[in-house]
Amino acid sequence: MPHLVLLYTGNLEAEADLGGLCRKLADAMLTVKDERGAQVFPTGGTRVLAYPAAHFAVADGSGDYGFCWFNLRMGRGRSEAVQQAAGQALADVAKAHFAPLLQRRRIGLTLQVDVGAEVFDAKFGNLHPLFAKP
Repeated sequence: MPHLVLLYTGNLEAEADLGGLCRKLADAMLTVKDERGAQVFPTGGTRVLAYPAAHFAVADGSGDYGFCWFNLRMGRGRSEAVQQAAGQALADVAKAHFAPLLQRRRIGLTLQVDVGAEVFDAKFGNLHPLFAKP
């Protein structure tokens, strides 16, 4: 963890460069620092995943409205200030990325940060060791 999941209306697929947005968001997550100046999110644990909704209804249906929901889920133990900073960093990236599209069409954007109280949390695989500092 952290995981940032985007769920967006399929009508944004052709115009929004969601792959590019994912990279920008991941890069932003890796710049978030805590009060001591340490990187908050581990490089090997940072994931941004985007899923289009093939079927959707937005607002009253009178226009070709779009929507994107950003949900950052992080583990416990980070201060409220760090949680807010992470959310703001992601919101800034999302606003900048969607700014040109917002000039042309109506889109709703929602970003939420959740802190997990995991009941079970197993991490395994071979990605984290690639980024371990000697």
